[in-house]
Amino acid sequence: MYKTQAESEDFLRGFLPALDATPDEREVVLCVPFTDLSALSKNLHGSRVQLGAQNIHWEEFGAYTGEISGPMLAEIGVRYVVVGHSERRQYFGETDETVNLRLKAAQRFGLTPILCVGETKQQRDADETESLITNQIKTDLVDVNQENLVIAYEPIWAIGTGDTCECKEANRVIGLIRSLLSNPNVPIQYGGSVKPNLIDEIMAEPEIDGVLVGGASLEPASFARIVNYQ
Repeated sequence: MYKTQAESEDFLRGFLPALDATPDEREVVLCVPFTDLSALSKNLHGSRVQLGAQNIHWEEFGAYTGEISGPMLAEIGVRYVVVGHSERRQYFGETDETVNLRLKAAQRFGLTPILCVGETKQQRDADETESLITNQIKTDLVDVNQENLVIAYEPIWAIGTGDTCECKEANRVIGLIRSLLSNPNVPIQYGGSVKPNLIDEIMAEPEIDGVLVGGASLEPASFARIVNYQ
């Protein structure tokens, strides 16, 4: 929940020029608040940056005050949508069952969902990481098309806490996630206090296909450094 429309447009003025040296095969997606989507859709037209939203409801329309539907997002050029982010699960009652509904809705309306999974510190300390991740993947992905999907592993205990998930550990868990999929080519990202000074090390791991960036994406220079990792 950052940036007004004016602040988002100012961000683009600093960020887009930094993509001139970004390899063509590298995909960049900005997942912004709902109020910024329309303005950024216009400003990103013709650029290499794709537009993403931060949530989606499972119905096409209806009495769901405060929610937003797939057709509303698709109409303004949104191509991706984050589903099941840890903050939605932690603060707003998101469950694996509602995550599954949102994933299927995103695909039904032509959007690519970015599914977030991950464990809390309490779950990790209780040695429940593997069972929790396995259950999330199996439950969230029931009847979901794995040909149109991105997954992000976000260890909740490493987000904004000062604790760090070692790159090799992130790689191990992402390898576990991949082993649970029917399509091994699903892009799997790492998200958990991703910083510019760690990006090269993160992306050197063989199982990690990309990153889901939080706070470090708020400043054009730091996000550009991440996008342009070596």
